[in-house]
Amino acid sequence: MEAGRQRQGRLWSNLKEVCDLLHIPAACTIATEELLFQHVQFKTGQRIHTIGQPFDTLYIVNSGFLKTVLIDEFGNEQVLSFPMKGDMLGVDGIHTRHYSSEAVALSDCDLILLPFKKLTALGRIHLELENMMYGVMSRELVREQAMIGMLGALSAEARVARFLVSLAERFAQMGYSSKLFNLRMTRHEIGSYLGLTLETVSRTLSAFNEIGLISVDQRTIGIKDAEALKTLRRLPPSRARARQQATAKGKAGAEPAAPAQLLASA
Repeated sequence: MEAGRQRQGRLWSNLKEVCDLLHIPAACTIATEELLFQHVQFKTGQRIHTIGQPFDTLYIVNSGFLKTVLIDEFGNEQVLSFPMKGDMLGVDGIHTRHYSSEAVALSDCDLILLPFKKLTALGRIHLELENMMYGVMSRELVREQAMIGMLGALSAEARVARFLVSLAERFAQMGYSSKLFNLRMTRHEIGSYLGLTLETVSRTLSAFNEIGLISVDQRTIGIKDAEALKTLRRLPPSRARARQQATAKGKAGAEPAAPAQLLASA
């Protein structure tokens, strides 16, 4: 574990460590060493909370990867987010005092528990802490709004490209490689998140691999041209890509076509 200390056989973090994880300043008026928050571990596939469960706790991801989902009356899942290190879960339970989504571990996870009553009691005494927690919740909301805007404005290929870029940036923030990483989520889950079918996600990843934007080995993704992914709007049809690649390979002594050159301008 990257933060915390052992106490009575369990792992705990003080307030400063929690604030560091959330990338917010520690509340200097609070004795952070005396205020501890418990860690809880979850195995892959375990549910952290379910829809309709009484709300009493916020969760901060210390390590691991998760998904949050809505489930309709037929049991179909709609993926809302893929929380990872430094993200907060459970905010959707504040309004009705029941969680409105379900959180599931996509890998073994370590979460820090923030009992809501404890947090609100601290907030009444230490206003700076309350304001910072509001800031974290607002950050999550802004991220969701950006996602909604992306779904309405971009093509299927651009959605997948932006998703890969976003993941790469998050991995870099966590101190991992932004060039080579494993997808913890399935292609079906990516499609649910992006509003696309499983087939569209798989076909788009294969096309990106074909023109050299990425490399794909099952769930391992290698980012080869991050700038092209950021600016991609739409890919040309598969036949056009094949002709462009054949032409590029057929030119004796010519340099291979750059990935960005294979992208359609519209």
